[in-house]
Amino acid sequence: MESRKPYNGSSRKLIIAIDLGTTFSRISYCILHPGIVPEIKGVTRFPAQEHVGSDAKIPTIIYYDKSEKPRAIGAEALQEHIVETAEDERWIKYVSFKLHLRPKSMLPPHMNENLPPLPAGKDLVAIFADFYAYLFKCTKDFILESHQSAASFWGTVENTIEFVLTHPNGWEGQQQAQMWKAVVRARLIPENDEGQARVHFVTEGEASLHFCINHGLSSQIKDDEAVVIVDAGGGTVDISSYSTVPSTLADCLAFEEVAVPQCHFTGSMFVTQRAREFVEKKLKGSKFSDEVNNIAECFDKTMKLHFRNSEEAAYVKFGSMRDKDPALDIRSGQLKLSGLVQSYIYSCMLPTALFYSTDVANFFEPSIASIIKVIDAQRFASSKTVSTVFLVGGFAASYWLFLKLQEHMTPLGISFSRPDSHVNKAVADGAVSMSTSFDGRKTEHKRRREKSFLATDGVLTLGEQYSIILPKDTRVSEETEFRQSYCRIQTNLVDPTWMDVEQDMYPVLCNITADTEAVAKSLKLQRRADGKTFFALEYDIILLFGRTKLKAQIAWEEGGVEKRGTARVVYNL
Repeated sequence: MESRKPYNGSSRKLIIAIDLGTTFSRISYCILHPGIVPEIKGVTRFPAQEHVGSDAKIPTIIYYDKSEKPRAIGAEALQEHIVETAEDERWIKYVSFKLHLRPKSMLPPHMNENLPPLPAGKDLVAIFADFYAYLFKCTKDFILESHQSAASFWGTVENTIEFVLTHPNGWEGQQQAQMWKAVVRARLIPENDEGQARVHFVTEGEASLHFCINHGLSSQIKDDEAVVIVDAGGGTVDISSYSTVPSTLADCLAFEEVAVPQCHFTGSMFVTQRAREFVEKKLKGSKFSDEVNNIAECFDKTMKLHFRNSEEAAYVKFGSMRDKDPALDIRSGQLKLSGLVQSYIYSCMLPTALFYSTDVANFFEPSIASIIKVIDAQRFASSKTVSTVFLVGGFAASYWLFLKLQEHMTPLGISFSRPDSHVNKAVADGAVSMSTSFDGRKTEHKRRREKSFLATDGVLTLGEQYSIILPKDTRVSEETEFRQSYCRIQTNLVDPTWMDVEQDMYPVLCNITADTEAVAKSLKLQRRADGKTFFALEYDIILLFGRTKLKAQIAWEEGGVEKRGTARVVYNL
C-alpha cells in the first residue's frame, strides 16, 4: 500500500467512493490532477439535509409508491410531509435492505427473525440501483456546485469515472456481482468489460485501515506488533487485524492481515431493536402501545449515543406533558429511584418514558459481548502481539460501547482509541469439481466403487472430488497467483478430497469460463486401449485473490511455451 504521491496520469480523472450502509450512507470523491497530490473530499450536502457539516451521511431509506416508483430517498424520506403522504398513499418503505444481500451462511439462524423482512414487490438489485443512482446524482450536484469550471470538467470525465464500492468483510464474488449489476442498472457504467473495469470493491475492514492510517495508526504500531480495527456500523461489525511488513517501494507503508477478518450482525440497529422489543412488551395492552416505534426512534437518536452509567436512571421523551401513567413509569416529571444520584434526561419530545439503566445496558450487552469475543479471537489467531485496537464507524459514537470495550482492553495492556471523527468508509476455499482415476487398492475408492464410471479416455473413474486452490488461512498478496492443473478428460491427483462427505459444505462460489479456441488448435488425437479415440485438453486455471475482486486466467503449453488467455468469473445470481 503506497502513501499518497502526486498523480502521474496524463489527464484529469474522477474517482467516486460509495459506502451504501445498512442505516446510513456516505460518499467521497477524489479529482486526480496530473502532478498534484490527490485530496479526498466528502459530499457534505444532500437534499433535505443541507446544513449537516463535514461528517455528512444520509439515512439508507427509500419510499416507493404503488407503481414501484421511488418517491423519497435518504433524508427526504424523513420529512414530516413525506411521512404523512407516505401513510396516506400507502407507499412502501425500505430500510436495512443491504443486509438481505449477505451470503446465506453469514447470518446465524437465530438472527433471521431479527432481520427486518423486505416488503414484497421490489427486486433487491433494483433497490440498490435506485439508491446508487440517487447517491450519484447527489455527488454530481455537489461537485458542480462546489468547484470552479466544474461543468466543463464533468463533461471530460463523465464517461471514465471509476467507482469504489464498500461492502462488509466476508462478502464474496456473488455479492460483488449483484452490486455491479445494480450500478449498471443505475446507468453509472455500461454493461461491458470496460464498465466492469471501472468498478472496484473494498471491504469495510480495508477501508477502515486506510482511515486509521490517516489518523495516526502508523505512528502507534511497531514492526513486531499488530493492530485490530473494529468498524462498528449500523448493521454489521467488521473486525480486521493487520501488521506492518517490509515494503518494496521507498517511503511507503505496507500492511498484511494477520488473522481472518470477521463480520458479525451486531451493529447499532440491533441495540435499537432490543429496545423496541422491550418497550413493546412493557406497553402491550396500554394506551401507549401505539407509541412503541416513536419511543424506539427517540432512543435511537439520543440515549443510544449518550448512555454512560448503568447505576443511573435514563429517560426518553416522546409525547406531550399530559401523557402519563405511573404504573408504566411514564410521567411528565422525573421519577426518583432508590439510590439515584443523578438522572440523565434525553430529550426528543414529551413526556418521559423511564428505562432502568440495567435494562439499557442489556440492550447493548449482546453486541458488546460479540465484539469482545471476536477481538480476543483475533488476538489469539495473530502471529504478532496485538498492541492497539481502533474503534471506528457510526456505532463508535456510543459512549457506552467505547467505555465497555475500554474496560476490557486496558487490563490487557492494549491501547484502545477512536479517531477524532467518524470513519468515512467509502474512501477509503476456492474449489473446483473434478474426477480421479479409480484405484481398487485404496479404501476411500473401494467405499465409492458404485460411483465409478468409464470415462471418455477408457479409464475407470470416480467423480465428486475437489482440489484445493486456496487453503484456508493462507496469506494472499495482490500479485500472488494460485494455480491448479486440469484435464478436460481426467487428472492424476494422488490424494483427492471427497465431496460426498459433508455435502452441505460445498456451496458454488462461481464458474470460470474461458474461450479455448486457441488451445484447441494444438489438440492431438489420442487412442484408448479398446481402439476408441478421444481428445484431451490440458490447461491450468490461475486465480488472483488479492485484488479488489477475484480474477482468473487460463494457461496452456504450446510448443514448450506457456500461453495465457483471459477467463471470466461468472456468479449465479
